Amino acid sequence: MTATDQAEAPSPVRDELRRIASDTSFLIKLARGRAELPDPTPPDGPDPYGNPEPEWLKIDWREHRHQIDVVGAEVNYVEMGEGPPILFVHGLSGAWQNWLENLPHFAKTHRVIALDLPGFGSSPMPPWEISIPAYGRFLRDFCERLGIGRCSLVGNSMGGFIATEVAITDPERVDDLVLVSAAGITWASARREPAAVIARMGRAAGPLLLRFHMQGIRRPRLRKGYFQGVFFDPDNIRREMLWENVVPALHSPGYYDAMTTLWGYDIRHRLEEIGVPTLVVWGRNDRVVPVPAALSYKKRIGDNAELVIFDRCGHVPQMEHPARFNRVVEDFLKRAGSLD
Repeated sequence: MTATDQAEAPSPVRDELRRIASDTSFLIKLARGRAELPDPTPPDGPDPYGNPEPEWLKIDWREHRHQIDVVGAEVNYVEMGEGPPILFVHGLSGAWQNWLENLPHFAKTHRVIALDLPGFGSSPMPPWEISIPAYGRFLRDFCERLGIGRCSLVGNSMGGFIATEVAITDPERVDDLVLVSAAGITWASARREPAAVIARMGRAAGPLLLRFHMQGIRRPRLRKGYFQGVFFDPDNIRREMLWENVVPALHSPGYYDAMTTLWGYDIRHRLEEIGVPTLVVWGRNDRVVPVPAALSYKKRIGDNAELVIFDRCGHVPQMEHPARFNRVVEDFLKRAGSLD
């Protein structure tokens, strides 16, 4: 083989390094305000950042928490309301509390359920190996245990990735789909080996990370530095919300196993199989899963999908712009027919 042939031969390591360099370059430009971003979707009503007087703080959540065994996995979940069911699925750094701003709103018209995936929050590790397909099968079994036939499925980040898996493999269970800053596009071509290394390092550093994030919650001057990777404006997110979302996540034993399985599981070529109405919601300033992934989701799903991009918003639109998020999703569910 000539030197030219060697230079042109496929190299997974070289390709991975190029991908990482490209992603890093984009994130640096995004942080400096120099990245070329798509235009945001104009709001159709009030669009404040955060919520200074949240309804969820007035609720005794102990009345709504339950535990159930799902094929050997003990699962913690909350349930409120009556009507057509909505199942909310959290992301990699999350727990059911990711949906605190949304559950009381939708419980007025729906039966709402938000769970801690096995290995996250108050749900212990499952007896099976964590993976995106395994979590998809788990959601099917979870719905069966709760007597849910079909539902509206809402997923953020990794939860959106899992939701697409369910919509593709068990379409008869999904009425409509809401993907919120969903993983699955950006990391699809990544190799698992680097993720495994990162996961091992993160597991070892877990106690230290928890201490740093607690300092960020307690000290306003540190908050932006610790949380701006997830939130566009951490200073305007209530300290109680940060606490409810950070503590369960960093105590989750499944975090690093799930991180590893996210990398390299490629579902992109199957997104066109999603046949239910789909709403793609994204933060224009998302640094975790940058907004080009939103355009890819919309393009690959096709005519069944509509896209809404929130300006001045990071990785969790449901927490950062709860009033607008609830309104946008509610309007979508009405058009999709899940309130009929």
